[in-house]
Amino acid sequence: MTNTWLYKQLFTNWKKFEVTYVSILILIQLAVFWIVPDSLIGMISGVTGTLSLVYGMKGRKIAFIFGTIQCLAMTYIAWISHAYGSFAMDIFYVISQPIGWFMWGHDQATHRFSSASRKKLFGGAFVAWLIGWWILALLHGQLPYFDSINFVVSFIAQLLYILKYQENWSLWIVVNIANILYWSILSIQVMTGATDIGSLGAYLSQVALQAALLFNSIYATKVWASGEADNEGGTKS
Repeated sequence: MTNTWLYKQLFTNWKKFEVTYVSILILIQLAVFWIVPDSLIGMISGVTGTLSLVYGMKGRKIAFIFGTIQCLAMTYIAWISHAYGSFAMDIFYVISQPIGWFMWGHDQATHRFSSASRKKLFGGAFVAWLIGWWILALLHGQLPYFDSINFVVSFIAQLLYILKYQENWSLWIVVNIANILYWSILSIQVMTGATDIGSLGAYLSQVALQAALLFNSIYATKVWASGEADNEGGTKS
């Protein structure tokens, strides 16, 4: 069992700090569901999303298995929440999972842009965000200025993630911060009766998930920069 691909992907080369923080992040998701048990789909999305990004931080292909489950659950949540930018991106995420699996199987090293290319990348992402905001506002989506980050910045970040460029984590940090604000505002609107769209449990599970992913994105910038994510996190020579 210890020599199988699945065992190596799941259990090898973990630091005590990583095991501790992953356990805490998963417990937070379960605690949210225990407090507001109105969305099993939200809890599934939160737990599998946490596992997907944590294993992605480690550079392991199994991240895309958890990612597929999370994306399917999140697509449903985004639809019932009228978060059209998130919904469109979640469809892309579902499609991107097998692509990422294939790409990571053929290239085991992480990459990094030059300084000049990095500036152009971040500048282009900002312009794309403004365009996405305008389009989503025309569609009367909820909080289009935040949802546009899911619509365009997430798209760019996911492409870079699939291609194993380290800069993907910088963009994910922006996305995670925006999503914490986005889902927190929707949670407050439900609690105050300002809207009856979606469910409080689903929204709170996304707040907890995005907080977890923000921490993971920050930590992942260090892991990928150090080369620890190469060769599927050290599980392949």
